[in-house]
Amino acid sequence: MNTPSPACPQTETPGFPGVSFGTSADGMPVALVGDTAFAMAMARDKRHYLVTAWRLARPMVEWTRDDFYGHSGELADEAAFRARVLENVEHQREKRALGRKEICSRASTPWGASQGGTLYAEDVVFHSTAGHGGFHISADRNRQVHPLLRADGGWYEEDEGWAAVAITFPHLFTAFERRCAERTVKDTWPDAWEAIFGTILQPGESHEKDRRAFERDHADRWLVASAVTSKHVPGFVEVVATFGGKRGPGTEERRFLVPSGEYSIGRFGFVIDEARHQLYGGPSDFVGWR
Repeated sequence: MNTPSPACPQTETPGFPGVSFGTSADGMPVALVGDTAFAMAMARDKRHYLVTAWRLARPMVEWTRDDFYGHSGELADEAAFRARVLENVEHQREKRALGRKEICSRASTPWGASQGGTLYAEDVVFHSTAGHGGFHISADRNRQVHPLLRADGGWYEEDEGWAAVAITFPHLFTAFERRCAERTVKDTWPDAWEAIFGTILQPGESHEKDRRAFERDHADRWLVASAVTSKHVPGFVEVVATFGGKRGPGTEERRFLVPSGEYSIGRFGFVIDEARHQLYGGPSDFVGWR
């Protein structure tokens, strides 16, 4: 794992928006793109993460980790940090070229009263509300969305639904947004992606499809539902597992002990190895089992 570079002079890249790179007061690689500040922060496990902030008034050399509050995923090294920052620069430039307009709006949305909107096209508006937000598109536009992704009334929420709008009208979005939309649809609605684009997603290309495969492959195994470090058996994690990962009333649950150094939740859950992991019936650290 690469460590942040020593303090160095601030460097600038011309263009709109301009980007400046530098080093913070506590040694983090940092950058400024327009009003958005970026930093490569180290976590407790010695991995690095991209963190962000908005409109920091002080010079870069005075920034510290406490100034940053947004979290934008893991970074492999400083080169990856610079690549992510430059990707944002290109995204901002493309957004400006698209000519989106901010509008006043008090429209009623599925997420509450609109507090303002962004006009992507005359009949494609992104609404912001107090708690959520999303797109509203016209009936004509909505008929162009593939039936497997189409939302009644033309409302598409901002977490995942927006991606249906982006892949249907790609010319209204930046390259970065299109990549995010592709990833969202593949991860969330793999069947729709495969039907629309006539392709088969391979292992690793869709979170949802991989989750289904995991559950299918381990349907006859005990999967951990909850876990806690054992105070009664030092060096072990006490877990509650269900057969095939099933949940709900009437589901049988069993407790097992897993060595602390071995327990890792994994992408979709921890699989009990009955030949190695001890079935446990002793004093419990789970409130419901006491």
